[in-house]
Amino acid sequence: MTRTARAAQTAEHRRLEEERERLLRWKHWGPYLSERAWGTVREDYSASGDAWAHFPHDHARSRAYRWNEDGLGGICDRHQIVCLAVAVWNERDPILKERAFGLTGPEGNHGEDVKEIYYYEDATPTSSYLRYLYRYPQRPFPYEELVAAGRRGGLSDSEVDLPDLGAFDGDRYFDVFVEYAKRSPNDILMVITVVNRGPEAAPIHVLPHLWFRNTWSWSEPLGEIPEIRAMEPSAGHVMLRAAHPEHGAQYLYVEGSPELLFTNNETNRERLYGTPSRTPYVKDAFHHRVIHGDKERVNAELRGTKAASWHRLEVPAGERRRLLLRLAPEPVERPFDGADELLQTRRREADEYYLAVQGPDLSDDRRAIQRQAAAGLFWTMQFYHYDVDTWLRGDAQAPPPERQKGRNSQWRHVSVADVISMPDKWEYPWFAAWDLAFHALALAPLDIDLAKAQLKMMVKEWYQHPNGQLPAYEWEFSDLNPPVHAWATYQIYKIERKQRGEGDRVFLERVFHKLLINFAWWVNKRDAEGHNVFEGGFLGLDNISLFDRSERIAPGVRLEQADATAWMAMYCLDLMRIALELALENSAYEDLASKFFEHFLRIAHALHHTADGRLPLWSEEDGFYFDILIEGGKPRHVKTRSAVGLIPLCAVHVITPEIYGKLANFRRRTEWFLRKNPALAEAITVRPDGRQVLSAVTPGRLERVLAHLFDEDKFLSPFGPRSLSKEHAASPVSLGLERCDAQYTVGYEPGESITRMKGGNSNWRGPIWFPLGYLLYRSLLRLDHGFGDVLAIPPVGGRGPRTLRDGAHELARRLIAIFERDRDGHRPVYGEHPVFQRDPGFRDRLFFFEYFHGDTGAGLGASHQTGWTALVGDLILRAGRHSLPHS
Repeated sequence: MTRTARAAQTAEHRRLEEERERLLRWKHWGPYLSERAWGTVREDYSASGDAWAHFPHDHARSRAYRWNEDGLGGICDRHQIVCLAVAVWNERDPILKERAFGLTGPEGNHGEDVKEIYYYEDATPTSSYLRYLYRYPQRPFPYEELVAAGRRGGLSDSEVDLPDLGAFDGDRYFDVFVEYAKRSPNDILMVITVVNRGPEAAPIHVLPHLWFRNTWSWSEPLGEIPEIRAMEPSAGHVMLRAAHPEHGAQYLYVEGSPELLFTNNETNRERLYGTPSRTPYVKDAFHHRVIHGDKERVNAELRGTKAASWHRLEVPAGERRRLLLRLAPEPVERPFDGADELLQTRRREADEYYLAVQGPDLSDDRRAIQRQAAAGLFWTMQFYHYDVDTWLRGDAQAPPPERQKGRNSQWRHVSVADVISMPDKWEYPWFAAWDLAFHALALAPLDIDLAKAQLKMMVKEWYQHPNGQLPAYEWEFSDLNPPVHAWATYQIYKIERKQRGEGDRVFLERVFHKLLINFAWWVNKRDAEGHNVFEGGFLGLDNISLFDRSERIAPGVRLEQADATAWMAMYCLDLMRIALELALENSAYEDLASKFFEHFLRIAHALHHTADGRLPLWSEEDGFYFDILIEGGKPRHVKTRSAVGLIPLCAVHVITPEIYGKLANFRRRTEWFLRKNPALAEAITVRPDGRQVLSAVTPGRLERVLAHLFDEDKFLSPFGPRSLSKEHAASPVSLGLERCDAQYTVGYEPGESITRMKGGNSNWRGPIWFPLGYLLYRSLLRLDHGFGDVLAIPPVGGRGPRTLRDGAHELARRLIAIFERDRDGHRPVYGEHPVFQRDPGFRDRLFFFEYFHGDTGAGLGASHQTGWTALVGDLILRAGRHSLPHS
């Protein structure tokens, strides 16, 4: 039986098909609630643009959000009208724990950083089953100590986290599990299980919250206000009715007879601004009622726009307590009948779904890693709401005039309210364009329709600028991310064709047309002198350069970028391969395929050859690609061996003789072009069987670059390719600028950044980044498809030559090894931290970090980056198909 046949038999795959056919809307409810809505650009109405200071964590419990909501382990509908989450209190904390705490960008010694322990343990694509774990200390939560540690720490110091402060010493903590099991698309069982891991009985207050996102306070007069009201209790449960004037009613059932609390999702103006609030019942009422015993803060009439059931628990050592809730679209007489059976069924169906996805050939450890990576992908889907024009003009909050020409002011057309795959719902609770392309690749084996939808979204008219640019990320839409959407689109097309036997040509064509506009924008805006050498700027690599590439370096100084030029070569090939695919059924696309074929050859030529005294990006002396700094008209290489010089490896495609033979117009045009421009044919290798290998890095140069990549004293760490060669530890690169009398230096930094460039919260000067490793892995396989055994990775580090395919699989094994248990039972991702290495409850639950230490593989940066780091799941699935052993 094939994997496809097995997949078709699982209940979850049948639900996905019902969603696809619009028979049942299983995805209407999901974990779309953010981990953080405070401190975002959307909520920033300041003159300075300091989002962290304008809406700090201390305001979050008291201030209504304008654009979206946050909570712990929460779900909401796809329009975020109704939200459901959990809050807890250990009788020792100064505030009710309703949302995750962390340091802001200015507070953290390495930028923003969540200071909580929580895990996305399991999830299915339709959210038919979800499991989340929040690990809550029984000691007072060390808010002030964490902030103080961040202030004390320097750029050379590690971050201080909860385990470092003894928050979990002696196992004195609660595990708060939150599970959701759908009975039908809109009928959801919520199970909260509290486990006392400590040696003594301990108290905990658990408050499941139900509330409406505030959609009514931003106009005068106010919009229609929904209401949650307590209904007459029944034997064994209480009931709340949440009625919305446009979206109808929902019913929340809570097992037992807990005290019900009601207030409104409105700002406490007295606390924050010293002015009267619109209502006596405000957002932070439950905080005052539970912690301070203030009964006047909650509405005795048992109605409002925010409600909670209050459960006071004393949990004996090692024991657990369970709470049942049910959110239903209509009244139910016996709401918890069959609850245990439903939960067990959905757990079993989740097991069956992942077994079908994974196949039979994975180790238990790799199965667990892949499944947790997938769970993180689904849990980091978030409702994202941002209308830039309204935000700039203001509605109930009038922004200062400086805003009109400030951040994102050129993007007034952006008006979005979508569910989007986020990089990290705490540190990056907003979309990032190039991240999203990698998210789609990670999602494709799990839910191909979701992967396609995410890619289509970024080229929609309400995202893509009228000039063709794609928005980069919320802090600055006009920044540049690498143009990888064409690559991701074609990969998704091929994956669907393999899964379903037929690719979605309408999807391919629709995205292609919008990417044509984006490509034209790149060529017109970023090839300053028309020489096919590009100045891409930031390109998502933060501090990889000596300079902040988002900013102008100095008057009369310009940077021509090897990575920008290589990305554009790759962009040409990816658009060409899409055009070739579409041309098989519509010959009009042959002209576009020819256009991108020719443009690729010109860019590939510009990488290596120049005229008029210009300097090529390729250094024949060094066998590597470097950026070129032009100061006063004089060019020089910036000789750092970094990912910038590896990106050219990704510009590769193979045209098969079958395709070439079917497209007569394309064939005639390319043959004429090559006869007319023989010097540009360098980037084409024609194999004896008729395959045409188009590669920006040609044989001869290719071996030299690969020798650097697979040298363990340079790029190749035990855990994948470094972003900067280790040789720069002993030999930093220094460069001076006459125009500004400045000296710049780049050295190998395998861990956290030791500069504040781009906020200092990430580092491309040595650590391992999954998107880079994944791209190189896929590119080596394409090169192998083209060149086969005639081209090999040269001997390096005492190892003999090896095939390109072997090199690709070696990169995959090393990247996967970051998360796998080694012979001593340790996981490199957790470094030398004793709690995370010795305690199975920590060690075997994984964080998927933003990037990883270049020597040890320890996780760094955002801790829940199950966006692009979830690519490890895709690598594991591919490794299973190729029967790759453990490292």
